[in-house]
Amino acid sequence: MPISFIRQDITKVKCDAIVNAANSTLLGGGGVDGAIHRAAGPELLKECRTLGGCETGEAKITGAYNLPCKYVIHTVGPIWDGGAYGEKQKLESCYRNSLRLAVENNCESVAFPLISSGVYGYPKDRALEVAVSTVSDFLKEHELTVYIVFFDSKSFEIGAGLVRDIQSYIDDNYVDIAKQKEFYVTGISPRERRSAIISAERSMGSTEADEELCESVDYGDIGELVNNIDESFSQMLLRKIDEKGMTDSECYKRANIDRKLFSKIRNDMLYKPRKTTALAFAIALELSLEDTKSLLEKAGYALSRSNKFDVIVEYFIRHKNYNIFEINEALFYFDQSLLGV
Repeated sequence: MPISFIRQDITKVKCDAIVNAANSTLLGGGGVDGAIHRAAGPELLKECRTLGGCETGEAKITGAYNLPCKYVIHTVGPIWDGGAYGEKQKLESCYRNSLRLAVENNCESVAFPLISSGVYGYPKDRALEVAVSTVSDFLKEHELTVYIVFFDSKSFEIGAGLVRDIQSYIDDNYVDIAKQKEFYVTGISPRERRSAIISAERSMGSTEADEELCESVDYGDIGELVNNIDESFSQMLLRKIDEKGMTDSECYKRANIDRKLFSKIRNDMLYKPRKTTALAFAIALELSLEDTKSLLEKAGYALSRSNKFDVIVEYFIRHKNYNIFEINEALFYFDQSLLGV
């Protein structure tokens, strides 16, 4: 069900179907089209010859032959001509028709290139916006895992203004923990050095410091501590879903989470999610920064200024932008893990 961005050669992606950004003849070409035909072998071209071509915005399906998937879905994207000639609508149609064919052929996963963003000239940031919005709308009604595949960093662009704003926020808030340690330890004794490092890391929300401090904590009566544990992550999550008046499906889809994973969380009161999963639910629920920290704490995590991933997510929460796909685009651009998925 989730959308994931990956950097890879699309001909090597293991999924049920890959999408070919084809030309109208379906007989091969350059770029992604040529790469798919070369990897699939001559049998793909032989089958494509029987299809009679394809109109812009439409899609047709074939076998995959030597590729590590079951099907190739061929779609013809629009050539960019300034945006005033229905390019956006045609590009949306490419994604919808390809997804429809995937569902009709019982695919559970499908991988797309960024259609029309190569020699057809569609601006990459706009092409990405169309891809994500069209796919996410489709996934509101269907259970499917979708990969948007980029061959390299040059293939991926987001708005320059957003990049500048996030980079500025990182520059103002990201703390290099190694430099902090160096600052705190200059000219002091080993014992004072250790205490200073722990103090610095704790001030930045570092779990590393918390783990080190555990060595000296007197836990006393473990039974008493266990009895005083309040609600778990799962319990708090379900309570927040009810408080927001959301259905389960609304929540896990907005969190870019698979239904099966949500079912595990719902059915296991003590389930411990990954940090990316916990934060994805905080975004889906549009929690404040303080409530986000509380939800993370239930899963045993914290936000840290020494973690660039955390700083980027914090930027979006502070700006009240809870669009998980836009957040993931930014995380992907800065080479960080994605939320959900």
